[in-house]
Amino acid sequence: MFKKILIANRGEIACRVIRTAKAMGIQTVAVYSDADADALHVREADEAVHIGGAPAAESYLIIDKILDAIQQTGAEAVHPGYGFLSENKLFAEALDKAGVAFIGPPAGAIEAMGDKITSKKLAMEAGVSTVPGHMGLIEDADEAVKIATEIGYPVMIKASAGGGGKGMRIAWNDEEAREGFQSSKNEAASSFGDDRIFIEKFVTQPRHIEIQVLGDKHGNVIYLGERECSIQRRNQKVIEEAPSPFLDEKTRKAMGEEAVALSQAVDYCSAGTVEFIVDGDKNFYFLEMNTRLQVEHPVTELITGIDLVEQMIKVAAGEKLSLTQKDVKLNGWAMESRIYAEDPYRGFLPSTGRLTRYRPPQEGVSDGVTVRNDTGVYEGGEISLFYDPMIAKLVTHAGDRMTSIDAMANALDGFRIDGIRHNIDFLAAIMLHERFREGTITTAFIAEEYPDGFEGAPLTAQQIKERAVIGFYMRSYVMDRATEISGAMPNYEATLPDAMAVQVDDHVFTARFDENGIVLDDENFELESLWLPGDLFFEGKVNGNFISLAVDTMSEGYLLTSRGKAQEVFVRSLRAQELMVFMPEKTDGASSKELLCPMPGVVMSIDVEEGQEVKSGQALAVVEAMKMENILRAEKDAKVKSVLVAAGDKLAVDDVMIEFE
Repeated sequence: MFKKILIANRGEIACRVIRTAKAMGIQTVAVYSDADADALHVREADEAVHIGGAPAAESYLIIDKILDAIQQTGAEAVHPGYGFLSENKLFAEALDKAGVAFIGPPAGAIEAMGDKITSKKLAMEAGVSTVPGHMGLIEDADEAVKIATEIGYPVMIKASAGGGGKGMRIAWNDEEAREGFQSSKNEAASSFGDDRIFIEKFVTQPRHIEIQVLGDKHGNVIYLGERECSIQRRNQKVIEEAPSPFLDEKTRKAMGEEAVALSQAVDYCSAGTVEFIVDGDKNFYFLEMNTRLQVEHPVTELITGIDLVEQMIKVAAGEKLSLTQKDVKLNGWAMESRIYAEDPYRGFLPSTGRLTRYRPPQEGVSDGVTVRNDTGVYEGGEISLFYDPMIAKLVTHAGDRMTSIDAMANALDGFRIDGIRHNIDFLAAIMLHERFREGTITTAFIAEEYPDGFEGAPLTAQQIKERAVIGFYMRSYVMDRATEISGAMPNYEATLPDAMAVQVDDHVFTARFDENGIVLDDENFELESLWLPGDLFFEGKVNGNFISLAVDTMSEGYLLTSRGKAQEVFVRSLRAQELMVFMPEKTDGASSKELLCPMPGVVMSIDVEEGQEVKSGQALAVVEAMKMENILRAEKDAKVKSVLVAAGDKLAVDDVMIEFE
């Protein structure tokens, strides 16, 4: 067995590999860029080597710098994680030439399966069902439009070397095919150093289901069940689960056996994933094979009890698999939520900055429920614009799907992140969505259920009243403490107004205390809680119903967050509430004659020039943030007065990019 391994990656996956390596008694080496000098994976490794500038192209993607770090530290093997060099055959070949073990498949398998075009051809030759498409390389946007028209819209434009949703677009017409081709090509070049593109038919009503395979160097290959990855946004997975709520045992077995056959055809060893698109009739079509560890591997680990990183290390060391297919049992149900640094309330724009507060829920096993949080960040750390926006992967496991979903909702409610925007509310809302809970999902779920963006999960009339009662209670508690009256708390009759107004959205209630508790208008509520001013969470009961809420203080009340909804609750005097009708509406101050940068990022292109007439919806510029390209479009017809930025410029939020007449 190896004595020391180097992890050629960063963030969460580097920490994940370090954790297993330490459990196996193996020393670890981290590599880091300028931006990651204080990163968690650097702190957790036994050694760390600086490898270059913040952009991945100056550090994590340079093979020679990884080789130098290996030579400096004497590492015997390298785990590539996912992304970066994990599916780069030149990297695997360079390690082999240097006499260093690659904790992954052989270069030949990476070349055959890591390339989406070649892998589809091999799959067809092996008799695996594949999606119709154009397998040759596409030279330019005109050819892309021609091919897309021949295949028939909608089509999927994909990077040949792609993965993780990068370099991928869906086109429904010629204009989208032309734009999607160029964006996919640019993202592919930026993320993988390979801008080759191909096109295939987009299967409507699809489910994205993948099979985890595991092989050794002695010809043994098994499959470890499937993962449902249909909850996606912009082709980036958001929520994964194992097993799939859609598959039956017959389909699972057929998909697994095809995945194994394809793996054996290329002498595959190590962990890998064969991805399929499955239609409503359980017909499945090969999409691609990821010759690496997947982001969502924890759900498979929890339902099988198998540590995939441990197995990868043992296989790389030449050991035979200790498991056969008959030994693989699927137990219970696991959910994974990807917590991203993005703002779902503003179109999921990326968010960067410092984590002023990072408090994940308690990990461990309780009452048959497991909570696991894989992360590469810490409180006080920084989220950079140079890398993927994922903060953590929150995972739950229970005996059945509904219990696992409810456990995830509870865990999300107990996850506190401040300093940047994040998608926890959005994830919690999905956990409570009836369609998701029923399991009737497709890859179009988010687009179909949130066509106008995310505004928070809707509150029932009862939930609105409960939050009003809680907000009134907390505000009254704070006011009472401010009087510095000693003795039992609270002495409301002596210190507080007879009644106060509580506003939740457009609902305005009159709240007061009486001998039985809190009266909201004419309705009585009993409230029990040990909440104290300054607590980050409120936990208590309202009329016997247990409620947990994250608490943020506002000048006139509280922002209360739970179950996918961040709700402002204002508590005012009755007179102040009467005067609210005279208060002007607050505006964001943005000028309709300016295009503002909606996120921190780098300008990839400016697609208009001074004096040009533009139409509503026309592309104006492209900004890259966190490895994704974002097309900025005109909100209305206008004429360009001046262009204030150029390709390559780094921008902050609300920097003015273009002025209009």
